[in-house]
Amino acid sequence: MITSLHSPHVERVKALLGSRGNKARRQEKLFVAEGLQSIREALASSLITTQAIYVTEHGRQLLAEENLISEDFDFVDVSDAVMAAMTDTVTPQGVLALCEIPQSNKSEFFAHIRQPHPIRIAYFWQIQDPGNAGTVIRTADAFGCNAVMFSPGSVDVFSPKVVRSTVGSLWHIPIFEDVEPHEIVEISGAKIFVTDGAGELELAAAVKEQGNVAMWVFGNEARGVSDLPAELLSRAQTVAIPMSGGAESLNIASAASIVLYSASLST
Repeated sequence: MITSLHSPHVERVKALLGSRGNKARRQEKLFVAEGLQSIREALASSLITTQAIYVTEHGRQLLAEENLISEDFDFVDVSDAVMAAMTDTVTPQGVLALCEIPQSNKSEFFAHIRQPHPIRIAYFWQIQDPGNAGTVIRTADAFGCNAVMFSPGSVDVFSPKVVRSTVGSLWHIPIFEDVEPHEIVEISGAKIFVTDGAGELELAAAVKEQGNVAMWVFGNEARGVSDLPAELLSRAQTVAIPMSGGAESLNIASAASIVLYSASLST
């Protein structure tokens, strides 16, 4: 059992979670997952490899109760004090894992999706809020999207707050970061729909027009899609969500939920 707060294990995890965690995560190609739900999904996932799982006595008990202790994974016992030093949460559950950041390949992703099954992609332009990013990943997972893609300038998808906000969906659906809009069109020939309050097309009509590959684009929380590249906007249809109440707009997580649910109804 690891009991020293100066253990290299502690320093490694803290580096991945610290103020420079983004750089450390990219260098080591690892991220930290905390809590029983995340570990449960990590152990079952075929998309993301789990490298090591740190457990307190209580954490090991929780995993044992769900038959999640396996010789296939490296479980490392740590004291409560060590877990407290490692974790990013106020009330840790006693389970924490180091997972490998998947090195996803867009070309391979499209090549392995068999036609004529429809492909639905959720694309987020410079999304900044970790909670929103986690929520939209969870939403895309819930409504059967084939992938979630984020533009350059978006929040780090593998930061602790985003990982927690996905509530396990991070392990269910392919995630691609730093994807330029033109890449998707070039690779897949996707039909593009951009959500905009002043959209020319109603959502229901847009859903009916989905091609075999559809990309639903959502803009930045503050600026919307106003600064999307002109090349993309010229090839996209703008879509409005009908609203009968007095609200001026919806936040990105709410808009994505409505749109992706509607898009799923035709698949």
